[in-house]
Amino acid sequence: MLAMDQGVVEEWLSEFKTLPDNAVSNYAASLKDKAALVPALYKVIRENYSDLLEPVCHQLFEFYRSGEPQLQRFTLQFLPELLWSLLSVSAARDPHTSGCIEALLLGIYNLEIVDKDGQSKVLSFTVPSLSKPSVYHEPSAIGSIALTEGALANHGLSRVVYSGPHLQRETFTAQNRFEVLTFLLLCYNAALSYMTAISLQSLCQLSSRVCICGYPRQQIRRYKGISTRLTVTSEFLVQLITGIHYALCNGEVEQGSKALDDVLYRAQLELFPEALLVGNAIKSSLHGAALKSNNKEGARSIQVEITPTSSRISRNAVTSLSIRGHRWKRHESQEVSVDSEAAMGGVAIPDISVTGASGERMPNGESLRPRPDGRAQPDCDPLGAASEVSLELRGHDPGTRGQEVRRQKSVRRMVESEGSGSASTGRSQY
Repeated sequence: MLAMDQGVVEEWLSEFKTLPDNAVSNYAASLKDKAALVPALYKVIRENYSDLLEPVCHQLFEFYRSGEPQLQRFTLQFLPELLWSLLSVSAARDPHTSGCIEALLLGIYNLEIVDKDGQSKVLSFTVPSLSKPSVYHEPSAIGSIALTEGALANHGLSRVVYSGPHLQRETFTAQNRFEVLTFLLLCYNAALSYMTAISLQSLCQLSSRVCICGYPRQQIRRYKGISTRLTVTSEFLVQLITGIHYALCNGEVEQGSKALDDVLYRAQLELFPEALLVGNAIKSSLHGAALKSNNKEGARSIQVEITPTSSRISRNAVTSLSIRGHRWKRHESQEVSVDSEAAMGGVAIPDISVTGASGERMPNGESLRPRPDGRAQPDCDPLGAASEVSLELRGHDPGTRGQEVRRQKSVRRMVESEGSGSASTGRSQY
């Protein structure tokens, strides 16, 4: 450690002790202007045998116990580096060098599990429902949900998951170590938007080292630290993935991608379904996404895509187009019925269009058919249709002509019977 960094840390240790209570808020706001302080504190934490490690841990705990939000966030930014120092020392079986770090982490944990009155705190989480819109989905894009009895019973109900109460811990043991560390990572993830870039990088390094130490991938990553395998839990990996996701979307693309791959690598080896589910979901959502690799300053957020809302017409909606199509279907069915009745007589009937004749259009909607003598006649007149057919079939043999006359008479009787029942006399519409 350089003498300059040591001087910065010693000055920081001395100035806080002389501050009055009414100047704590102003002092907390001025910490972000000290650019050389944070890197110097990281160097102290990484050197386990430094003489400044114990006073630094003591002052960080004083920051957190003060209750000032900015001072608490200042302490939380060193949490990933503190966790790695604790895990690496425990793996090396040299617990005497990590006593102050253990005291700091246990102090933060015991402060967070109780409220202001000293009662055990119970954390609640509301599980989002697919039937209600959110920033991640629109119910209209999923489709209609069947109105079953169970769906109606659960309509409007929100599922709430509770965490706690947690027991106070005085020492770290093999049974409670990752329970405490997982809860501390939960507190860290709650303040992710306030973390600096160097803190996010430390989180990614922590994730990779914890997951690959003692495994073949350690040679690929060329990490020459400890080679002892560290025991992890599925909940601990899920909290790591949560922080990695934020780092990926806020400038740390390279280190975040490596850390996510290393966590998934370890989750596959350990067969942790929760970590695999969350990690693969995040990895799939990042394909083709525009990550802000160069924007490390400014507002920090996780990018999501909102499904655009669009008005949709139901398939069964009554429109002018559907009514028009319904009329044409009914008209075609009537023509088919007329042809079928005539075919039952055993007579081959040529195709004759009664309603589809071309010609001029009358004011009432009827069309005029030109006669052989040059005059026009409405196409609804059955006599005109019969005379037209008779003119066309004059040159045929008598047998065929007789059959055609009989067919014309049957058609005329049918048209007259239908026309007598209509509102307008002498007309029939098809």
